[in-house]
This record gives sequence, structure tokens and C-alpha cells, in this order.
Amino acid sequence: MPQNEYIEEHIKKHGRRLDYEEKKRKRLAREAHRSSATAQKAFGIKAKLLHARRHAEKVQLKKTLKAHDERNVKQSTKDADSSVALPTYLLDREQQKDAKALSTAVKQKRKEKAAKFAVPLPKVRGIAEDEMFKVLRTGKSKSKSWKRMVTKATFVGEGFTRKPVKLERFVRPMALRYKKANVTHPDLKATFQLPIIGVKKNPQSPMYTQLGVMTKGTVIEVNVSELGLVTTGGKAVWGKYAQVTNNPENDGCINAVLRTSPTCLLLSSRLLIFLC
Repeated sequence: MPQNEYIEEHIKKHGRRLDYEEKKRKRLAREAHRSSATAQKAFGIKAKLLHARRHAEKVQLKKTLKAHDERNVKQSTKDADSSVALPTYLLDREQQKDAKALSTAVKQKRKEKAAKFAVPLPKVRGIAEDEMFKVLRTGKSKSKSWKRMVTKATFVGEGFTRKPVKLERFVRPMALRYKKANVTHPDLKATFQLPIIGVKKNPQSPMYTQLGVMTKGTVIEVNVSELGLVTTGGKAVWGKYAQVTNNPENDGCINAVLRTSPTCLLLSSRLLIFLC
């Protein structure tokens, strides 16, 4: 063995560290963050070269994925060799290569799943942390600034109890707490004031979801028991999701659009009479 390959020789004799695989996995996971930070800091000719190299990598990756997809999809062999004689019963058939392909049922399920999670507002404006929170100064000389006051509309559950003052980091003002929302049913073209059950997803940040902050595009859960919605199996629907379509902190109320599915029917005759 050459003299400069002492590392390989040591590995052959004694093996690798016990945490080698774990460290390698973490290093690969950090690589994307490291390259992103480098790309954000780069400027000038270095940035141009970096983006050109990254663009070439993306193009190559897309080509690889496309080739992989084409390999796993059935393809007809229309341009087969015509010199080979085929039996009469095979002349009107299209020969297919044997390859893995997604069945129609699986594709349909994927489409239904995508439609299930479709929302009226797919894209919303990002909100900076300075706009979301206001710094509260505490202490005898107001020198401490670890507290934050939420400046957006929030939802707080019924059994909520505030933490002690010295332990409460995020303050949600009573004036910006909402318990009901004006929910519009897209099929009935009618609006109802329904109680809010909880905040399902805030697209800005998971922390805002945990705090119950409601901004434009937030998916909330509302109580629709008074609408009389039932499933095809006959079970009553109690809670459904709705997406906030306005800026509650500006309007003073929460307007939302109900997310309906074809499995729910309106069977309440009293509601139909009311709407007519």
C-alpha cells in the first residue's frame, strides 16, 4: 500500500467510528442549509457562477427524473421492426413494453386527495415577525424585552388559563380574541355566524398555529352542527374546515369560506325553508 494511504489502512485494520454513519447522515442533511446560506451571501461574479452551476445541477436532476419516469411508464412500440413477420391476430394490437405503471385507481385517489386539501386562497402574503409581535419592555427600569404581544386576531379556547405574569412570553390581548366567524357556504351562497372550534393551520408559521393566530389564509375549524350537514352514511357533521379570507385585525371580524366536499349533503328542511 502506498505511504500516503494511511487512513485507508487504518480503516481496514480497525474499522470506522461507531457514530460514523450517523455523522455522515447529519452532514448530508446540513449540506442543503449550508449551500443555501452560501447562495444568499454571495454577490457579484461569484453569485453568477454559483447560480449557473446550481441551474445546471437542477437541469440534470430534472432530466434524470424524467428518464426515470419514462422508464416506469408503459410505452407502445409502434415503430417496431417491420421486417419481423407477425401473426394475423397480433397485427391490429399495440405491443407494449412491460414496465411498472400507476393504475387509474391510484391516480384518481391522488387527484381526490389533492382536491380535498385545495383551499380558496392557495397563496398569501408573508408576514414579518416585527409586524406580528410587539416588544413589551418589563422590569423595574424597563430594561428587559423578552415578552411579545400578538398584534393579530387570535383564538383562545374555553378552558384557557393564563400563565403567571413572570412566565408568560406571548401576550394575546382580550380585544383581539375572537370566538365566532362569518362563514360563507360556497354552494348555498349564504353566510352564517358559526362558533370557532380551533385553528387548524396558519400558513405563516407553526408557532402561529400553536398560538391560535388567525391571519389571511389561515384554516380554522368551525362548528356546523346547526347547519344540519350529514355524510352519505347518515352521520351528522359537527366540525368542518374554513379558510379566513380577510384581514381580521383591520376589519374587526373574521370572514371565512367553508371547505365543502361532495360527501356532505344538506338535509335540514328548516334551513332550506329559511334560505328560500
